Amino acid sequence: MPVNELNVDAAIIFADILLLLEPLGTRLHFAAGEGPVIENPIRDECDVYRLEKNDIIASLSYVFSAISKARVALGKHLPLIGFSGGPFTLAAYLIEGGTVGNLARTKTFMYEYPQAWQHLMTLLSSACAQYLLQQKKAGVDIVQIFDSWLGYLSPADFIQYVLPYSKNLVSTIKEAVPVIYFGTSTGSLLTLIHQTQCQVIGLDWRVDLSCTWKKLDYQVAVQGNLDPVILLGNKENIAKQAKRILAEAAGRPGHIFNLGHGVLPETPVENVKYLINLVHELSGKIRS
Repeated sequence: MPVNELNVDAAIIFADILLLLEPLGTRLHFAAGEGPVIENPIRDECDVYRLEKNDIIASLSYVFSAISKARVALGKHLPLIGFSGGPFTLAAYLIEGGTVGNLARTKTFMYEYPQAWQHLMTLLSSACAQYLLQQKKAGVDIVQIFDSWLGYLSPADFIQYVLPYSKNLVSTIKEAVPVIYFGTSTGSLLTLIHQTQCQVIGLDWRVDLSCTWKKLDYQVAVQGNLDPVILLGNKENIAKQAKRILAEAAGRPGHIFNLGHGVLPETPVENVKYLINLVHELSGKIRS
């Protein structure tokens, strides 16, 4: 498996975040060159109340089966990370109908139909909690909530329209399994995300790790935050940027070195291996 090839310290099992919408009655397909397409998107408040409440665990049993098989294959000592989209991001896909753009539909709906929005976010946060708790039962050691589109919100909107549901989701699961919360372009929201009481906050490459962690009073672990584009370049620059991030973390416990978003498809595998080996070497020196 890739974990053996790359010599990483943990594995993550990826199931597309939109799969969780199918038990709610969403018809979904992936169009060539377009990405995900929601065939029956939410267009008004009545559509929210038509969402179904089918058995998530039964509907997505293949995901949990894959987790169980991966857990056995990985052995006892390599951590396995579970994965889910966050409530706001799932809502955005449902309302936008696929490609999210500037989230104009989502934010307009959020403002104009507050009761329907509350119903939708309550439903989605509950579905996420069930999904992630079942992943824990299937064998994951920690879970990551991937709330991709939070960065489109102002702090005030995040507080009013999202934070209560994110808090509820994290509080429901965090005693059973540790939680990483990640969103892109969330530099202005990180102290608010900390209020969810997640154990780890994922940082994208747009923030300074040292300054950000200090603002969080070092009260939460952080994950990140190398720009994935760096891995398309030469090893000299990879080393330079990796050393910079490790210097910003300054050897404090609670830093998980990672990219600031996913690996780009065109990334040379040899560059990924080089980065991992370099971080292992440099981290060992910091610890010693």
